[in-house]
Amino acid sequence: MSLGRRWDVLGLRQSRALLALCCAISAVGLAPSTAAGQTRAWDQAIADFAEQLTTEVAEDDIGGIAAGIMVDGDLVWARGFGWSDRDGQVPMAPSVVSRTGSISKSVTAMLLMRLVDRGVVALDDPVERYLPDFATVDQRRSGADAVTFRHLGSHTAGLVREPSNVREMVTGPIDLWEERVVQSLENTAYDSVPGARYQYSNIGFGALGLALSRAAGRPFRELVQTEIFDPLGMTGSSFVVVGGSLEPRLATGYANRPGGTVDAETPAREHDGRGYKVPNGGVYSTVADLGRFLGAVAGVPGLRILSETSRREMTSVQTPEETDRGYGLGFSVSIDAAGNKIVSHGGSVAGYTAHMAVDPAQRIGVVVLRNYQGGATNLGRATQGLVAKLSALVR
Repeated sequence: MSLGRRWDVLGLRQSRALLALCCAISAVGLAPSTAAGQTRAWDQAIADFAEQLTTEVAEDDIGGIAAGIMVDGDLVWARGFGWSDRDGQVPMAPSVVSRTGSISKSVTAMLLMRLVDRGVVALDDPVERYLPDFATVDQRRSGADAVTFRHLGSHTAGLVREPSNVREMVTGPIDLWEERVVQSLENTAYDSVPGARYQYSNIGFGALGLALSRAAGRPFRELVQTEIFDPLGMTGSSFVVVGGSLEPRLATGYANRPGGTVDAETPAREHDGRGYKVPNGGVYSTVADLGRFLGAVAGVPGLRILSETSRREMTSVQTPEETDRGYGLGFSVSIDAAGNKIVSHGGSVAGYTAHMAVDPAQRIGVVVLRNYQGGATNLGRATQGLVAKLSALVR
């Protein structure tokens, strides 16, 4: 990005902090070196981030990482590191399409809040009202509260992480995912009472997606397309890529394992479907699209598809254990000692890992998509750390 464009992003994008700084410089007659210093610090933070990814992707020597920085939902910096297809020697590029894993949960939670805004459901409605199959979940405590949409969206429903028949339920074509959810619920149990504590549950988000579909009377994937992807202009996002127009942009996935083995066959098979893991792990996307999604989370004008009440609910800690960190609705939430908030989510499926984070107040976000399982880069730490650094520069 050119210096002129960067200054436009930093100083003229309606950033209250920097506009105030510029006014203060003018009022007291200070040299513009202070503002220039901030720009240099911004550049240095990005340069350090890029150097880290360059070094660590080369060290891993498996695949690549696509990374992007967003301001107000716009992609202002993006790079690819390593390989999108290492056998074909295709370089990684910011435009690649990648699986996002559990970042799909954030998308499902956004759909929840869209339907809350439309009056289709309420956050504290019991899920069984729309999904009677939920009553088959085993070991419900006597007198326990009914599981609500809020419980499922915040991982406080008290459900185990996976059904007991998980090996069977995470296979099969995408068109069978609803059947897989119902079959999974019959093999799922409570581990605590609803609302008692945070307990991450993949089957919980699978049930959430199906319950939303039943409540709205429309297929889940169609709802996501019309309620989220289309209004946000997420043209590189889908639940099905192979065989479609996005397939040429799909990064090859590599499931690297201890001992140095690298498996591209398992990730390739999963493009046909992964059983019930659609609302909780089925989204493909790009760094630019997820940047627009984060813009909606931050309430950027033009990307504001939620009411302010729903947006704040989504990005507020819902879990009972702590107030300065925890899980909101589809997002992890952390609040530092100064009251600055970062919301984030990661994802991991065979051959692909991802992380995204945003400071909703400063509307600065970072997305990283990696087409291999694990490596030297801690995606969460790198992503959230860069958001914190860049946000601090414009406060």
